[in-house]
Amino acid sequence: MIDALSNWDWFLDGWTIGVGALCGVACALLGNFLVLRKMSMMGDAISHAVLPGLAVAFLITGSRASVPMFVGAAAVGVLTALFTEWVRGYGKVDEGASMGVVFTALFALGLVLIVQAADTVEIDPGCVLYGLMEFTPLDTIMLLGVEVPRVAVVLGVVALLNLLFVLAFYKELKLSSFDPQLATTLGVNARLMHYLLMTLVAVTAVASFEAVGNILVVAVLIVPPAAAYLLTDRLPVMIALSVVLAIVGAIVGHVGAIAVPAAFGFGSVSSAGAMAVALGVLLGLSALLGPRHGIVSKAVGRLSLSLRIAREDVLATLYRLEERAAGPASVAVGDVGGVAHLSAGRRRLALGRLSRAGLVDRDTVGRLSLTDAGRDKARQVVRSHRLWETYLDQNASLPSDQLHLAAERLEHATGLDFQAALEAGAGMPAVDPHGRAIPPRETSQEAATGRAT
Repeated sequence: MIDALSNWDWFLDGWTIGVGALCGVACALLGNFLVLRKMSMMGDAISHAVLPGLAVAFLITGSRASVPMFVGAAAVGVLTALFTEWVRGYGKVDEGASMGVVFTALFALGLVLIVQAADTVEIDPGCVLYGLMEFTPLDTIMLLGVEVPRVAVVLGVVALLNLLFVLAFYKELKLSSFDPQLATTLGVNARLMHYLLMTLVAVTAVASFEAVGNILVVAVLIVPPAAAYLLTDRLPVMIALSVVLAIVGAIVGHVGAIAVPAAFGFGSVSSAGAMAVALGVLLGLSALLGPRHGIVSKAVGRLSLSLRIAREDVLATLYRLEERAAGPASVAVGDVGGVAHLSAGRRRLALGRLSRAGLVDRDTVGRLSLTDAGRDKARQVVRSHRLWETYLDQNASLPSDQLHLAAERLEHATGLDFQAALEAGAGMPAVDPHGRAIPPRETSQEAATGRAT
């Protein structure tokens, strides 16, 4: 792998990464709003449908100059968005179906025209479809006395344009993405914002062709925002993260395109394809390790919740045992509610946490009893349970034999303020529907202080 990187050229390889990063940034800025609008495939539709624009521009001008090709492709990209809306509105079909109808028809037409043009001029369909990011540093222009790849200038201008658009219309884009009806009510032209966004998506897709090609545009347009979406629930942070992920994907993709195949005895692969793979890996890691929506974090959260419920059930069981005994009491671990059904590992975790927190004591034979702090915590769990039983009995008309199960599900999500609201809603009861006393809100320390006073 080190040998493969020994021929690193900072101009060629550095600008390859730079072009990929600029492409990723330009696409990610707009891709966030496509993801939020559930229109991720619109980028794919536009990137495929602009092919006839490229072909028609060449057939009309007879030239492969950048300007006519860019204008032709961008025009067809905008028409794709318009046709999609037209098919969706008049055909009474959903967004996905309308995109499928439009982009497949235009893509097929584009392939036919490109192949036809290729008979008379050197147009490589593979280059159009997959891009040639590694060769972009060879086509340079002078900018402020510095030799810069032409594609980097184009993508830099597009990225700056997209950034200014997002900054200038951030509020309008946010409103129209989350709730178009509310945006219209507040005076924001949601339809205009949609077409402005689609126009810039078309322009960005066309500008990205030489870097990542028609096929892979959707990867840099959607994958970084989708990964960022899994990492945060705040839109500004999501936009910033998507830009960072796009840059990281460009770096890792190009380095990986050189080093990884060499480690297995193969030659280098397409940097654009490797960039898409790198972004896919980042998306997979986000899906796995995301702080709120990640698979691991959700599993940890579910485990934490189940253990907390088990701990509270242990405390409630010991408290009820003390009520029946009219004083301190202990119980064997196997007889404690809430943990008997758990696996041995989870049982140790739940009981170990209670012991470390000083909520329960274990005697020499392993029997459990409440400490003063544990008794206060247990009192609140039992109080919540019995308040719920009383409230449901008065307001939900549940049979008495179903009150316990319903209250048991709700007691673990009820704080002190909610308990006060339940108590007021139930008419400040002293006992629950089964005639058992509802524990007071005060702790044992507060009660002792009151008696001393």
